[in-house]
Amino acid sequence: MSQPSDWPVPKGGARILVPREVLAELAQHVLTRDCYPTAMGYYPQAHKHRMRRQEHDDYLLMYCVDGAGEVSGELDSGASFASHIQAGDIVLLPPGVAHQYAARPQQPWSLFWCHFRGRLATEFYQHIQFAEEPIIRGLNDPNLHSGFSSLLSIVGSGYSLTVFVHAANQLRQVLTLIERLRRRSQRSSEADALALARSYMRDNLHRRLSLEELARVSQLSKFHFNRRYRQLTGYSPLQHFIHLKVEHACYLLESSTLSIADIAFELGYEDPLYFSRVFRKVTGIAPRTYRAGRV
Repeated sequence: MSQPSDWPVPKGGARILVPREVLAELAQHVLTRDCYPTAMGYYPQAHKHRMRRQEHDDYLLMYCVDGAGEVSGELDSGASFASHIQAGDIVLLPPGVAHQYAARPQQPWSLFWCHFRGRLATEFYQHIQFAEEPIIRGLNDPNLHSGFSSLLSIVGSGYSLTVFVHAANQLRQVLTLIERLRRRSQRSSEADALALARSYMRDNLHRRLSLEELARVSQLSKFHFNRRYRQLTGYSPLQHFIHLKVEHACYLLESSTLSIADIAFELGYEDPLYFSRVFRKVTGIAPRTYRAGRV
């Protein structure tokens, strides 16, 4: 088992190491052998908390609930990472990853942590979809805080096998909750990004916009932005932008006396004939016919 740090635990904190004889039972018992904790704890306002490991042989899960810190390491792929960690962030390191971490001196983190292993530990790790680094941002959720607190509370009630069967299953709930919250957070972030792009379109109906520019506004990759936009709206971003232009053209045709050439120019079309073709393609009728039908 990877040895936890020897940081002095203050009042209100906890550090629990599962005894070796209990670990041997957990590794064999049918209800725990797939995924079980080997050590866990809670470090509140962990001033001067730091750790460096060149080797470790289990999974390490950390949840920052307050304050901030730094974590860095090198993955099996050879890729390195170095990240600032703040409240709501999850770090999950697989075995064999050389790593180091430390609380920020001026704003030390408060941290739940758990070492775990088991026959399906790798599958639980892979169930959580990480990006380029083993970190998930912004999971400020009371259910997650409660899940970690319950894990500590369960183990703190005794060292019997029954207690650790309960603890092992609580750990599984925490791991699966992390992925559910990650997906919810991603959907929310994507929705915000796409709403930002739509707002940008409406503010720039007088211009020609490229897919690259809209993707930059949304802070998504061009491929991901285009795919998600089409999935959620049924149109590509540029198709939707054209529809917004035509929608505004309809409003101007109904509410103003501007000429069709002026309306085309206002919507970024230098050629009124080209604008008329675009309008007809979207609505099925020419701008002049649309205006005449509204009189």
